Amino acid sequence: MKAMIFAAGFGTRLKPLTNTCPKALVRVGGKPMLQHTIEHLKQHGFNELIINIHYLGEQILSFLEQHNNFGIRIEISDERAGILETGGGLLKAQAFFDDGQPFLVCNADVFTNINLTDFYQFHINKESIATLAVRKRKSSRVLLFDAAHTLQGWQNLKDETVKFPSVFLDSTAHYFDANNSIFKEEKYAVIKQAIPMAFSGYQMLSPEIFNYKTRTGIFSLVEWYIDICAQNSIVAYEHTNDVWVDIGSPEQLQKANELYQTLLSE
Repeated sequence: MKAMIFAAGFGTRLKPLTNTCPKALVRVGGKPMLQHTIEHLKQHGFNELIINIHYLGEQILSFLEQHNNFGIRIEISDERAGILETGGGLLKAQAFFDDGQPFLVCNADVFTNINLTDFYQFHINKESIATLAVRKRKSSRVLLFDAAHTLQGWQNLKDETVKFPSVFLDSTAHYFDANNSIFKEEKYAVIKQAIPMAFSGYQMLSPEIFNYKTRTGIFSLVEWYIDICAQNSIVAYEHTNDVWVDIGSPEQLQKANELYQTLLSE
């Protein structure tokens, strides 16, 4: 099975640790996060990986070489000339996913024990174009799902910015303030009825998603999902009870290290 790991990030909030170390190689429990991620994927049968690189990318190349690519096929999507974010990064790597099978896309900076075997089978059973791993947790930005756990939109809880597919609106614009007159009241009602869930940075995708490209260049996968969710089934896979930590800040990194020690003692 195939997967893509995003490892191009700067890790700005982890400075000065990331002044000389790419975020993907920051250690949890003495082991680089990229290694945690690769071993996790291998455990669940993902043995063909593509990894994107940008900031201090040569260190990631050296790390993979030192570990003989962990005994599996690993290719590199080189973004050192310019980082593309998650959506642009996936499009750059599209040719890798040439077997017609669903594939995993995930972030290298997330420490989690999500059951990828169950996640993959859930995606197959739902026959969705994309299945997004989500959790009930505090977050300033949430995905909005209906009662059937189908994606409806996105919301920033800090400034009340919302994002819906353009089919809901009378223009092709995507971002709206909740009080903006162009955002009709009946559409705002969707927010009130929606189930908010925080995205975990893990997603299972069917290759058909490449038939519905809406953007080029630098953009996020979430933007792409919102563009196409009105016409295509994009569903939630809830894994609230799993271990999950984004190591994006010193506090979160410390939490991941503490959880790692707890898992070792179990």
